[in-house]
Amino acid sequence: MTTFVVATDSVHTSAALCDYLFDRVDEADTVYAINSLHDDDPEASRDGKDALNAVASRLAAVTTVETEQFSRGNVPAEDILSFSDEVDADEIVLGVRKPTETSKVAIGSVTEQVLLHSDRPMAVVPRELET
Repeated sequence: MTTFVVATDSVHTSAALCDYLFDRVDEADTVYAINSLHDDDPEASRDGKDALNAVASRLAAVTTVETEQFSRGNVPAEDILSFSDEVDADEIVLGVRKPTETSKVAIGSVTEQVLLHSDRPMAVVPRELET
């Protein structure tokens, strides 16, 4: 039994993370899909719920999926790290945008902070930029 924490903020990220997980999970595993809101932005809240629903829709047939949207006022990395500790995650799964010609930054600040401050195994999954 493996416990995954999947951090997502968009349906595009969710799609890439589900592609990564689909052949790796089975019925004994649990996927916790989480979304963290730093403030009360209705659009971000809606996008986060859509992202969580995308994970549940894609993976519920093959494993247990639980979703949680946090609006604790924390930065997302803090919520990802603390929730991973709460559920004793075996692996954290994060999305990362591919760099563009104008932006050579390969990972965002949330992914960077989680990578720097967690001792848990992680998968950082690239996704296409929205066009």
